[in-house]
Amino acid sequence: MSAGAPGPARPSLVDLAVGDVVGTRTLEVDRSRLVRYAGASGDFNLIHWNDRVAREVGLPGVIAHGMWTMGAAVSLVADWAGDPGAVVDYGVRFTRPVPVPDPGAAVVEVTGTVGALDAEAGTARIDLTVTCDGARVLGKAQAVVRLG
Repeated sequence: MSAGAPGPARPSLVDLAVGDVVGTRTLEVDRSRLVRYAGASGDFNLIHWNDRVAREVGLPGVIAHGMWTMGAAVSLVADWAGDPGAVVDYGVRFTRPVPVPDPGAAVVEVTGTVGALDAEAGTARIDLTVTCDGARVLGKAQAVVRLG
């Protein structure tokens, strides 16, 4: 096996400051992605694929799985860190659903910002702003990343 080009440089704690934006990402989710996610996760709740049922329970229509939104959002941090295993803690509050139109797709915007640095632990807390149609869909979304 031949040596290839080196991978992207991993972020270093000493190069970061609170307030630094580590990245932005636009995510799209359509009905077919919801079906695939339901199969992968085992979450076949009708609110994720049946408009009638979703409306009967007071939703605007079919909504994305909260865990899909949570997982898709943290991919920004894992990619920035260069190693998904560097994410040592992650939590969110689900604040609003992500309605998924038919036809079409919902657009989720993600921005990651350095919220805190812990030199002793070698970690950075990345605060995620996650919105759909200008409204926050995840609150207190924070990932702790161990950096070299």
